[in-house]
Amino acid sequence: QVQLVESGGGLVQPGGSLTLSCAASGFTLESLSYGWFRRAPGKGRERVSCISSIDRSIYYKNSVKGRFTISRDNAKNTVYLQMTELQPEDTAVYYCATGPTYGCHDPMLQYTNWGQGTQVIVSS
Repeated sequence: QVQLVESGGGLVQPGGSLTLSCAASGFTLESLSYGWFRRAPGKGRERVSCISSIDRSIYYKNSVKGRFTISRDNAKNTVYLQMTELQPEDTAVYYCATGPTYGCHDPMLQYTNWGQGTQVIVSS
């Protein structure tokens, strides 16, 4: 069972930057896909990004392409989401999650472990 803890959220002005971290502990597998999700007020959960050690795939939601960058440090069992050019529409609770077996673009991928979330507020 992978334990995930997000950190790095906070309040930032439009156009600002923020980097989120997802630290994994407990029993971790090398062959995992890590996803970043967010849930904005009045909206459902949406996948923002993904990175996978299974097939080295990377995914970004279209609305964040060019602004967000996902990366991982396998030695630290940590995944990062660097966010730039933040807009009020990015305001949400951000969650990281992991799923086995399948890569980011495989429709069979299911995320089985979730963190508690970290709040990002983009406001002037």
